[in-house]
Amino acid sequence: MHTESKHLDVAVVGSGYVGLVTGACLASLGHRVICVDTDDRKVEAINARVAPIFEPGLDELLRSLPGERFSATTDLARAIAATDVSMIAVGTPFDGTRIDLSSVEAAARDIGRALAGKTTFHVVVVKSTVIPGTTDGLVTAALEEGSGKTAGVDFGVAMNPEFLRQGEALRDFLEPDRIVIGAGDPRTVDRVSALYAAFDHCPHVITTTKTAEMIKYTANSLLATLISFSNEIGNLCEAVGDVDAMDVMRGVHLDRRLTPTDSSGARISPAVLGYLQAGCGFGGSCFPKDVKALLAHGQAAAVPMPMLDAVLSINAQQPARTLELLRKRCPELGGRRVSVLGLAFKAGTDDMRESPAIPIVRALLDAGATVTAYDPVAGANAARIFGSTLALADSVADAIAGADAILVLTNWPAFVDLPRLVALRDPQPVVVDARRVFPVSAFERYEGTGLNTSSSPLMERVPV
Repeated sequence: MHTESKHLDVAVVGSGYVGLVTGACLASLGHRVICVDTDDRKVEAINARVAPIFEPGLDELLRSLPGERFSATTDLARAIAATDVSMIAVGTPFDGTRIDLSSVEAAARDIGRALAGKTTFHVVVVKSTVIPGTTDGLVTAALEEGSGKTAGVDFGVAMNPEFLRQGEALRDFLEPDRIVIGAGDPRTVDRVSALYAAFDHCPHVITTTKTAEMIKYTANSLLATLISFSNEIGNLCEAVGDVDAMDVMRGVHLDRRLTPTDSSGARISPAVLGYLQAGCGFGGSCFPKDVKALLAHGQAAAVPMPMLDAVLSINAQQPARTLELLRKRCPELGGRRVSVLGLAFKAGTDDMRESPAIPIVRALLDAGATVTAYDPVAGANAARIFGSTLALADSVADAIAGADAILVLTNWPAFVDLPRLVALRDPQPVVVDARRVFPVSAFERYEGTGLNTSSSPLMERVPV
């Protein structure tokens, strides 16, 4: 199979997290990229080389891209007319029953209308996470209806899922572990492959569009399953007592199938082991939505999926279990001053979508606690979610000042100084480490996910 080696002109429709990172990284490889979005303010920010989202390194990357190679516009028709490839990177939220494909369909229909006047072969690539059958069905139908042309003959259609971790997105794109391309004709495969010609060091999986769609859902569902499995083990360790889930998982990780050895005999610790640790649950824009969507897709196909159902059920319970750890030391939360460290669903991002911190903070407020929170980058999003009900601090020290209890909900490096700050307090507040960031010995009063400290005394009631 011959693969084009020239740089291509690419339109990326949707300039959110996936679209903007994809567009900027493709431009850094030498392709000429036009980002398309309906939001004027977002387009202006991108053209001013200011990222409208938080992602480490993205602002610097945008500033490095020359205007002739990277720009943004609201004019989709002009962008399609000027490019060889268009990528659909719009949101696909879960509406509670099924995945919402309305934005994908609207983008495909608009692209189709723009294709009506094109005489050259153009390839439309779906980057959005969509259920199997969407690209061949809804997307292709909308493209053909809008253009009056035939897919596979007059234009190509492909599915090319993204595997970007928030906080690590640039590295994940520029150092991929695999490229997955789902398409039905050789011209389309060649065109999409040309986008990634620089990545000749990793496997390129060429398959059908349905399989490409399923790969994405399966990958995310597996990682979510590992997290919920770890949390279930952690919950059991808490109940059994005298068992620390961290030690349990450390022993499990030493299985050579999980941590193989290199030629020198040294252990290799794959990043996936980070998903095999107990915590307060997964969140973000992908795992909860994608597991729910795949579960709904199975139900629609009359295929029961009890394992994925359990994954979601376990995850939904984890925030409450974190609060149970706090109540072991502080049974009455009314009037208590509680500090929450970490609001984003994980370190390295400001994304609070489905963050475990949201139900935890709400439960604390409902119980009558006074809550002060600190997150290095998610403060603006937290203010939009909680308004004036949540006090936001500018530092760890400010957040924990006067606190009766501290909850660590995200493993930000900025929290590394917490043991020293807590040691200055007398009496020391209880620390609930929901992410097991710190050793048990770091604090006088410590509770951690997957650990039973029932022999420790309850926190003394202090005047409020």
